[in-house]
Amino acid sequence: MRRSDGRSFGALPTATGAITRLAYAHARDRGVHPDRLLAAAGLSKQQVLDRSARVEVRHQIDFLNGVAKAVEDPFLGFHLARTPDLRQLGMLYYVVASSETLGDAWEHGARYTSVMNQGLSLTYLQSRNITMVFDYVGVPRHVDRHQIEFCMTALMRLCRQITNRELVPLRVAFTHHRDDDPSEFSAFFGCRVEFGRKSDCVTFDGGVRHLPIVSSDPYLNEILIAKGEEVLVRRKYNRGSFCSDVENAIVPLLPHGMARVGEIARRLGVGQRTLARRLSADGLTFSDLLDRLRGDLARRYLADGDLTVSQVAWLVGFRHVSAFTHAFKRWTGMTPRDARGAQTL
Repeated sequence: MRRSDGRSFGALPTATGAITRLAYAHARDRGVHPDRLLAAAGLSKQQVLDRSARVEVRHQIDFLNGVAKAVEDPFLGFHLARTPDLRQLGMLYYVVASSETLGDAWEHGARYTSVMNQGLSLTYLQSRNITMVFDYVGVPRHVDRHQIEFCMTALMRLCRQITNRELVPLRVAFTHHRDDDPSEFSAFFGCRVEFGRKSDCVTFDGGVRHLPIVSSDPYLNEILIAKGEEVLVRRKYNRGSFCSDVENAIVPLLPHGMARVGEIARRLGVGQRTLARRLSADGLTFSDLLDRLRGDLARRYLADGDLTVSQVAWLVGFRHVSAFTHAFKRWTGMTPRDARGAQTL
């Protein structure tokens, strides 16, 4: 049977490693030796020193989690995104910053986000309002907080910088849960930040799509778009594990009791037999994956310390704490309260 933590579910997408390098420098500045954290996440110091080296997205997420714990910063990704020069985003920054309007900028940003991070897909939705939605590709969404909070914060900074306006979104939402005080987020974004929602997204009034970009350069933009298209055509990579895509579809449905095989197959656009066959290729059944995912989520939620046991039970799809306790003992040999008290999660 394959491991349930996502590491053996096929080749993981890669990223430029910009966030990893920022976290490495931050840990070092805070007096934490980051090399052991790199090793624990499956990364090497050479990958950090070589700015042309790409890193696996899952390894980047694991490293951010390790640094956040070591420096005792539950908002590490958010804080990392507040100060760096956004030009460190590379081609993505320049293709966005050279566009004509904000709407053009994020149509281009949505198309070329995967050049920077193959584990993220950015969708630009335009109607009365405009919304940018992040989706995870081939990487389990539930293991991450810091990378997505970095990306959303950097996106907001970039919107403000390229328009030279203090833009305020109508809505900012994340799929992960937080019981930490979100006032710092709200102060930065200028609106209430929501957690535990169905998608990772930021929404603006539709009128902002016409805002001009102060650094617009149509000639540079044309060159960069051509380069971006070359990269997309040339870069043939494994888009990651189907199992991870199944996990990402399951997680938001668990609290609502809707994480059934038929619903998941429908959301992924495949038949139930196809879903079963593709999971079988990784040595799994749907019930195996669901059970292991619930166990992994339960450990992560309990480790946070802020959620009550009954809240954790609800988040992983149990209506009754007694049923959750029974399942948790099967997963770990301990009750949820004993596990939390022993800090062995």
